[in-house]
Amino acid sequence: MQSFVKLRYVWFALSLLVIVPGAVSFAMFGLRPGIDFSGGALWDLQFVTREPGSVTTEAVRQVFAANGFEGIQVQFTTAEVDGTSVAAAVVRTPALSASDPGAQIDAVMAALSSQFGETRRAALQSVGATVSAESTRSAVIAVIGACLVILVYLTLAFRRAPHPIRYGVCAILAMLHDVLVVLGVASILGQVVGLEVDALFLTALLTIISFSVHDTIVVFDRIRENLIGRRPGESFADIVNHSIVQTLPRSINTQLTTFFTLLALLLFGGVSIRNLVLILTIGLLSGTFSSIFNAAQLLVVWEHREWRTWFGRGSAPTAPATPPGA
Repeated sequence: MQSFVKLRYVWFALSLLVIVPGAVSFAMFGLRPGIDFSGGALWDLQFVTREPGSVTTEAVRQVFAANGFEGIQVQFTTAEVDGTSVAAAVVRTPALSASDPGAQIDAVMAALSSQFGETRRAALQSVGATVSAESTRSAVIAVIGACLVILVYLTLAFRRAPHPIRYGVCAILAMLHDVLVVLGVASILGQVVGLEVDALFLTALLTIISFSVHDTIVVFDRIRENLIGRRPGESFADIVNHSIVQTLPRSINTQLTTFFTLLALLLFGGVSIRNLVLILTIGLLSGTFSSIFNAAQLLVVWEHREWRTWFGRGSAPTAPATPPGA
């Protein structure tokens, strides 16, 4: 049987290879905020000569991109012009040029009229950030509160296992691993390919957190069952390794199904959801890895108190053959 536990420091090193560059990038550059965080301008457009459904999101994006507006959001509606229903759209863009906004507006409208026929600007207004610092702070507070609830819940749920609080702490550490991976990769991609974070990024991050904890609990639950029915002389490390092997097919099958779905959306889905799907895919891969190769391994490190050898405080004790109190 393959020993995943014996290679635990290899798995930790692989995680650090991803987390450390991302943490450095995040510390130096942070995230690239989208217009949901930074605010911008709201354009109310009417395509006078076009019927509803005849104007595409990608075509509108290309026109705005050619005039200096990247990462816009387009929401199509309809409008009544001279008693006729025509295509209309509400377009959210970054802020207008501070030096000459009039020229920038005229250039965009001329390009739209050239592409789609007569196009009218029914309204144009500056808008603030929909995701404010207060909203972000509230999300952070909610995550911290969720961590405390997870800690209490897992401590109670695993009360029949030795040291139940360890399961809650290790689940939270695995969750933080996934958050750091996503934030770091998003920071790097922001510098390399201009990935911007928006409201959907925050949604994806919260989804990843819930996914990570759920997948970790599946592995931990099998460890608990095997601890209750452990055989004489079977070490804690052997039980953890056996539990990982038992849950591995389930984890791989579930995550592959989700991964292929996300991959299809990433390749063939619309531009407006591409960043969301990309972040979810990164979080899925990280969550699967951390649940199997990090969270369960941390239980073994804690059981053996291996940090004593890290700081030169003597040899780490081996795991007892039987659990405390058995």
